[in-house]
Amino acid sequence: MLDIKLIRENPEKINELLKRRNPDLSIDEVLKIDEERRKVQTEADELRAKRKNDSQKIGMMKKNGENTDAIQEEVRALGDKIKELEEKQVELDNAQRNLLLHIPNIPDETTPIGPTEDYNVEVSRWGEPTKFNFEYKAHWDICEEKKIVDFERGVKISQSRFTLYRGKGARLERAIINFFLDQHTENEGYEEILPPFMANAATMTGTGQLPKFKEDMYKCVDEDLYLIPTAEVPVTNIYSGEILSEDDLPKYMTAYTPCFRREAGSAGKDTRGLIRVHQFNKVEMVKLCTPQTSVEEHEKLTQDGERMLQLLGLPYRRVALCTSDIGFSANKCYDLEVWMPSYNTYKEISSCSNFGDYQARRANIRYRDKETGKTQFVHTINGSGLAVGRTFAAIIENFQQEDGSVIIPEVLRKYTGFDKI
Repeated sequence: MLDIKLIRENPEKINELLKRRNPDLSIDEVLKIDEERRKVQTEADELRAKRKNDSQKIGMMKKNGENTDAIQEEVRALGDKIKELEEKQVELDNAQRNLLLHIPNIPDETTPIGPTEDYNVEVSRWGEPTKFNFEYKAHWDICEEKKIVDFERGVKISQSRFTLYRGKGARLERAIINFFLDQHTENEGYEEILPPFMANAATMTGTGQLPKFKEDMYKCVDEDLYLIPTAEVPVTNIYSGEILSEDDLPKYMTAYTPCFRREAGSAGKDTRGLIRVHQFNKVEMVKLCTPQTSVEEHEKLTQDGERMLQLLGLPYRRVALCTSDIGFSANKCYDLEVWMPSYNTYKEISSCSNFGDYQARRANIRYRDKETGKTQFVHTINGSGLAVGRTFAAIIENFQQEDGSVIIPEVLRKYTGFDKI
């Protein structure tokens, strides 16, 4: 959530930055409500001061034996008016907060500007796109031939875009999860978290999924619980409403969870295979840090995601997303895109985002500055390390052999117990 003080002090700049995302975005309505809210507050404060003064007069008049009926009636009327103004202020506060909850984060000055994803900027590449001297296959065809993913029965059990892993497929999926968790915890200093897979509305609001993306969520009927779309939601909110010591920062946390997304509005996109499904596994990296270290920690987290791809030997590129393509809560985002032969292009496998204090304001996560003793909001950062199903698909496609087998990356073999499918 944007800082209302920042909006008041820099309205033109905030509007300019928001319009880099979308020309229709504006904080004008927020400012209008804020001005009215402050007028109501000022009037209420003045009436409270008058009531206090009149109450003191009543005491003096009673001491002097004077009649106080008239002034007491005035004080009662002031009380009624103050109550009316307080109710109005609550109404305006709620309206302002609701508007702010629907306004995305302002993009960082270094985020490329552009109206579509075509303006995303490739930052770097690692490895060369895989070339074959035989007729290669898409991962969904290999999965069906090898009976390692049963797409048809996954749909039968649930509905479209739900998958069933079998045999060596299930083993490979689990191996990828364990490999990622071990790398992040043993070599990169992350604390492993196993959070609830359901979150309440306050938690979903804290990271920006609600209220904006309610239609993309799976909600439990008659319960204030949503199936999480990413581990970012519960892990970031571990410290919601808390004040941390600066000595506790930065916090590095990683978590495996299944993720659930209705993908409203994605009809017709990537309908085959494992790229866009309603339930998928992911290992997430989350950081809480001070504003001073935010840029550096974002860069390091992105490199941690890249390292997973390098260890697996998967060709990929890093892309800086433009203003129209970054996530709702992010101010800067790098996508890591893995090479997928079936698409003859790179496909996103991780989004590594810096949110500044946007999520921390919504979730009220603060820390106490050692020098000043004052509290301020942490910065939050997260990224996939990595999306497991897409990693699975990339391995199947990039390491397929002419004889129809699939070679397992060496780093995974101690987890799978086999070196090929």
